[in-house]
Amino acid sequence: MDLQKGIEQGLSDLALLDMLTAPDLPVRKHRLKRRDSDLDPLLLAAAAAYGPHVTRNHYAHDFFPAVGDPRAEGAYDWTRFQGEVKQGRRRYKYVSRQAPRSERLKREGKENDAVREATDPLRCADNLPLPRPQTAHSPAEIPPSTTPAGLKGSPPTTASAANAATSPVPPALEVKCMARTRVPTPHGPVFLHLYHNNRDNKEHLAIVVDSAQLRNDIPHLAPPIRSRTLDAKWSDTETETDRITRGAYVGRLSPSSQIPSAPSEQPTITLDTIPSPLVRIHSECFTGETIGSMRCDCGEQLDEAIRQISQPISTLTGSIPGRGAVVYLRQEGRGIGLLEKIRAYNLQDLGHDTVAANLLLGHKADERAYDVAAAILRDLGLGVEAGEGVRLLTNNPDKVHALQEEGIRIVERVPMVPRSWQRRQHVHMDAVANVKVGAEEEHAGLTMIGGGEVHGEDLDRYLRTKVLKMGHMLSLTDLDS
Repeated sequence: MDLQKGIEQGLSDLALLDMLTAPDLPVRKHRLKRRDSDLDPLLLAAAAAYGPHVTRNHYAHDFFPAVGDPRAEGAYDWTRFQGEVKQGRRRYKYVSRQAPRSERLKREGKENDAVREATDPLRCADNLPLPRPQTAHSPAEIPPSTTPAGLKGSPPTTASAANAATSPVPPALEVKCMARTRVPTPHGPVFLHLYHNNRDNKEHLAIVVDSAQLRNDIPHLAPPIRSRTLDAKWSDTETETDRITRGAYVGRLSPSSQIPSAPSEQPTITLDTIPSPLVRIHSECFTGETIGSMRCDCGEQLDEAIRQISQPISTLTGSIPGRGAVVYLRQEGRGIGLLEKIRAYNLQDLGHDTVAANLLLGHKADERAYDVAAAILRDLGLGVEAGEGVRLLTNNPDKVHALQEEGIRIVERVPMVPRSWQRRQHVHMDAVANVKVGAEEEHAGLTMIGGGEVHGEDLDRYLRTKVLKMGHMLSLTDLDS
């Protein structure tokens, strides 16, 4: 019985040995031989000898690198293997996508930075003149010897010059007014201009206050503020209806009136007799303008800017209707976007100010740019050397400097004083003059805030940070009074 069992076990061993040592099957045509086929018998035998916990994958994935080196300690004996690693083996570093936004921008670029396709309507106006050459305000014409090293406009270093030579040169900035329409507001009619550009996919706006354009039967007392790209001829096939539909008309539309689609020649107007138009560069603020947030005064500033621009202007010969523009840039949260702005609000509730919250999220204190705003002003004929200068409504010195670098001629900076500060000043002056202060008259206005004012502890902290950390030109004595 034992003999029979031994014979059967021996026969099975011989069958296994014959299977392991048998010659390979014929290689098919156009099929390469497996490079490890000669080792298969040894690998299968080792796997069978050491049990189910050792498989052929241990060899294929090189979990035991010492096995291939007879000189290494533990070679051919996995019980003595200490985990040696082959020298020079490449290790791949995992890169997290949850890095701060400032780091992600280096790899992915900024939101909405994709360049528009060549088929975009921005390219339709091929008959427009070439862009105006840079003016004396442009840093490109500042002599290198007069600019301190490290400041904007200084000559690039060798490393930066080499990087500039290898990096692709962005196309010259172009803006085009795609449409214009009349919008009645509590402060009077305005002309809303919608712009496209070749730098981002955002639709920036220009709110032009120039009510004299509504009448074409009287001579203009001041140059009309009109878009050069909108009035241009876009194609040979466009009709008068096409031009009027996009807003390239003169006067006011009505069902019965005959409106020309091109401005008529007007007598030359002496610009020395009228003040320069008032201009405000305003960045989008959903929270302040739409839901009336009192963390900032953005909604109040937008209404106050249009109110001031709409006020009649006194001249040497009388008065003329208010004129100017608000360039509305889609740069939410000082350029960081609405999502990051909401996150920054939570950090502010933890005790950080607006600047510190942005820095903790990996942003700069202010990431806005004003090149598109400057291009829109030039398209409207504002701030150009051969036309009218502008009176800029702002407290931000960086905004003044940025527009001047873009070649915009600013003849005066007009302060933007918060309404709550103005009210405190009036109450103080009335108290000194022993004038009884009555109830404040309600005024209609734009945005959720309307003609009212923003107030509260959140606003006071916000304004104090803008003055102390961002250099805004406001007096904190009005805040503390």
